[in-house]
Amino acid sequence: MSTLKITSPLVSASWLAEHLSEPELVVLDATWFLPDSGRDAQKEWQEKRIPNARFFDFDKRIAHPAASFPHMLPEPEHFAREVELLGISSQSKIVVYDSQGIFSAPRVWWMFRVMGHSQVAVLDGGLPAWEVASQPIESGSPTTFSSGEFRAEYQPHWVIDGDGLLEKLNSPDIQVLDARAAARFYGTQPEPRKGVRSGHMPSAKSLPFGQLLKDGHFLPPEQLKKRFDAVSDIDQRLIFSCGSGVTACILALAAELSGRERITVYDGSWTEWGATNKYPVVL
Repeated sequence: MSTLKITSPLVSASWLAEHLSEPELVVLDATWFLPDSGRDAQKEWQEKRIPNARFFDFDKRIAHPAASFPHMLPEPEHFAREVELLGISSQSKIVVYDSQGIFSAPRVWWMFRVMGHSQVAVLDGGLPAWEVASQPIESGSPTTFSSGEFRAEYQPHWVIDGDGLLEKLNSPDIQVLDARAAARFYGTQPEPRKGVRSGHMPSAKSLPFGQLLKDGHFLPPEQLKKRFDAVSDIDQRLIFSCGSGVTACILALAAELSGRERITVYDGSWTEWGATNKYPVVL
């Protein structure tokens, strides 16, 4: 029986290489590109991936089918059904990566945490780090696998919607941190999506996700702690927002690595907030 246990939300390429053959380990490719990139993440996964990695499509397939905004979190039953088709069970130990280093993989880490699954980690440095370490690459038709049995146990403290955030926006107990580029936060650069206002939420602070990374890897925990201590109090609940709920999860993972415990992601993020006139916006 496997005794594999994930003890950190971040693992190295060497750790993954050492444990890649463990029967309970599932590797997920969570690569996602911005809509105007012209790139096809699933096609690139078919061409180059970590051996036995399964493609996790949080943009279309494992997303709320009726949501008005991009890749919104699905209902627990939908999530469980889809991850079972990927061969994931409640006993699975999951490592998520993306092809850009650290970009979209933390979104899937966060989704599993929302659904009550703690045995999940992100590969630090992603596919580039795996290749730099001269580890094997697979291409062609993926390996087949049996369906799993996954029980989703929804954890509401990990996620918040727009109305819930509006109610708490002026509370000293919370701090909203925005992962978008500073130019978008301050409204000097227009939003890429039509109909979305420029600016930021009242009382929010800017923390562009790139400030938490170096060369596609997370900064050391002590440096991450300094970043968060500079923009929030240690006992505040941190609520993370970005453009559409992807890079906010980079901040969420960084906060956990830094030792923060009260972590929440605003799923709709600026795509929802900026497009909804009842939500206040400042420059």
